[in-house]
Amino acid sequence: MNDSDLKILTSLSVPTNTTHPSSRCLQWSAEGQVLLMTKSAIYVLTPETGVNFDSSSAIKSTAGKSPETNEGTSTLGWFRTMIEFEKAIVHQWPVDSQDWAAVSLGSLDVLLRAVTCSPINVHGAGCIIAALNSNLEVTLWGAAKNHLRGEWKKLYDITALLKELPSDQMHPTGNTLCEQVLCICWSPQARFDIVPTPSLDWSLLATGTRGGTVSFFQWRGVTEEGQGPTAVHVQTLPVADQWVTHLAWSPWALCGAGQCEAYLACAKADGTVSIIKVSQKLCPVPSSFGTEFAVERTFEVQECCAFAADKRVITALRWVDIPGRSPGIVDLTPWPVPSKLPWSGTKRLVLQRQNLSVDSSPLYPPSGFIHIVEEDILLVSLFDGSFHVAHRLSSDPTLTPTNSTAVTAASLSQRARQVFAASETHTVKRTDVGRISGMMAYDGASTIAWIHETCNPTDCSYKHDARHNSMFMVTQLWGDGYPSEEGRFIVSLEQVLNCSRKVWGYSPLRILRPVFFLLSQGQVATQSSERLLQILQHTPFDESTSINITPLSATLTKEVKREFRNSLLCHMYGWDSFLSLRLKLAVADHCWMLTKGHPELQEQYGQRAHNLLNLIFQRIQRTLIRHLEALLNCVVADDMSFVTRVVVQATLHGSPVDLSKEAQELAARTTLAGIGDPRMALPQGAEEICPACRVPIPLQDLATATCRNGHVWRRCSITSFILSTPKVRTCIGCSRKALIPIDGDAGTNDNHFPSVARGWIVAELLRAVQRCLFCGNSFVSLV
Repeated sequence: MNDSDLKILTSLSVPTNTTHPSSRCLQWSAEGQVLLMTKSAIYVLTPETGVNFDSSSAIKSTAGKSPETNEGTSTLGWFRTMIEFEKAIVHQWPVDSQDWAAVSLGSLDVLLRAVTCSPINVHGAGCIIAALNSNLEVTLWGAAKNHLRGEWKKLYDITALLKELPSDQMHPTGNTLCEQVLCICWSPQARFDIVPTPSLDWSLLATGTRGGTVSFFQWRGVTEEGQGPTAVHVQTLPVADQWVTHLAWSPWALCGAGQCEAYLACAKADGTVSIIKVSQKLCPVPSSFGTEFAVERTFEVQECCAFAADKRVITALRWVDIPGRSPGIVDLTPWPVPSKLPWSGTKRLVLQRQNLSVDSSPLYPPSGFIHIVEEDILLVSLFDGSFHVAHRLSSDPTLTPTNSTAVTAASLSQRARQVFAASETHTVKRTDVGRISGMMAYDGASTIAWIHETCNPTDCSYKHDARHNSMFMVTQLWGDGYPSEEGRFIVSLEQVLNCSRKVWGYSPLRILRPVFFLLSQGQVATQSSERLLQILQHTPFDESTSINITPLSATLTKEVKREFRNSLLCHMYGWDSFLSLRLKLAVADHCWMLTKGHPELQEQYGQRAHNLLNLIFQRIQRTLIRHLEALLNCVVADDMSFVTRVVVQATLHGSPVDLSKEAQELAARTTLAGIGDPRMALPQGAEEICPACRVPIPLQDLATATCRNGHVWRRCSITSFILSTPKVRTCIGCSRKALIPIDGDAGTNDNHFPSVARGWIVAELLRAVQRCLFCGNSFVSLV
């Protein structure tokens, strides 16, 4: 790439300088959001691509003198909100211990130290963010109503929970040191060989302390009794007699049916890296309805260390997952031992200086790691603004390029320097340094995101915090176009659509981010339309036909309601084929929007989207019918309006014959039980009254309801009831709306529900559906 090919897709100014170089200053959340950590706030940035809600509030590049983008290349828009932290100190360590070892110098000027986030399926929906400040306190945060632009609230104080735990320390100072957290890391979602995948949370938050202990926590959210939100302590392990400074989780690997294991790397103050093996086993538990599971965990500190002490301090720690297997120095080691990689032992790569500015040095700490699978390279950024590349990572790691056209440290560093110069409003001199504090991949390939701040080491004048500004950049660091080869894009698209797994704990927006990006930057939607339409036409096996639920024989209790809700969650979201359909629907809708200048092609994409929508709807209906059949003896009169709607919707024109037959059998069984109506299978059996003129409205359109006087109402995408209340939630991916679930039992605070929708089945269904049934993305609410 030459200077004229420079593509700066995002250049946003972020007030307040970053705290320190850290590979966790910039990271992706499981919702597909960027978490950007500064001195006193966490900025939550969501790419505009794929979000079809409130697009007018998305911000574009605002600063610098970045060049005009090339033809066919568009800048990225972002939704932005932030979590602002107060400098108030909650935990006064001198009150607990007067020993010098317990002194926290970070309490003099409290700032953020680290941030990590959970998978999406904790607390029902969305991500939980864990934040660590310089006073060694850990807190958990979650979005209140709108995670795109709304407020994030503090949910829980992990440090307070640590203080409540019993301790075997003989001295008060030892207790205090085991409560002072130096590092945090949230594991990916645990994966078990179970189909459908239960929509339960088995991820763990790990914390490393000054006392040499590692503690594990699990988020529980609001309990059935209405208490919470809360977190629970799972285990505490002593790993050293010194500080634990860094933590890093490996991906979970299957080790048998219902069993998985992962490794937690723990860096100590002397440079040693120990490994904790965490195993989880899923065990069925007795239940009245559906299948319930409990998990058994074991924690084991491995005798063999990954790295021994060598008088060097660890500055960053990261696992790199090689497909095909379950300062100034980069050390690599395969794990577990023995591994399936063709190399073994420890590899030490000594980085070379990239002469970019007066302050360039390979001795600066790393600020980001990326493993580019396609190139088989490890990309490392340093605090001085340079980039370094380890080639042949999976076969024989080396700093020597494999060929003349390979990505090199020199070319990437020079490109990053050009981006730095283009983003600044003044002329960049050699004395100006673009210090990179965080770096990550945007599309898994050549498009990279980072944050940098300009500084001048030769200028010794004081610069107060208000004058510090960091720049958030997204740019293509190497390559010649978007995409460089359409064939490779098609292969990548097929892999994403067919190989994505629900167990990852990622939202569809996160999974499809590279696909949306490449579609919007190139002309693939039009130039490769024939191949794309073929991919979108392929229909995965309908796994909903295999749903078999034992009929309920017990009476209706709170426990049965919870089990019913968990079973709905499991079958609505736990099938990988269901996830594949939702991903294809999102791609078809996106291609439809990109082809507005080609009417015939747009109509074809629209038809594909319509077909996919029908398939998703039919599987939802079959799931509901089989659940309703299994608990027929608990259906009461208040629930009959919803049961009737399910029957009518499944027998509308165009429904598959087998689905219509199941719906008619449900209607017949309900009538025989004495709680149904013979006209259940007719559209008139699901009539509602127009809220404006009190005229009956039959169920004929699943999206809108129109009475004969012309009043038009939106329908709930979950229950199909008329939405005549402002208390609704909106999907950020497809803009479908749904009723807000109630807290507690139906009848207590469901006044915003239509009168015909106040049964317990509707209440539990709305509580179960925390993500859109059609596209799988999260809801936001404005009221």
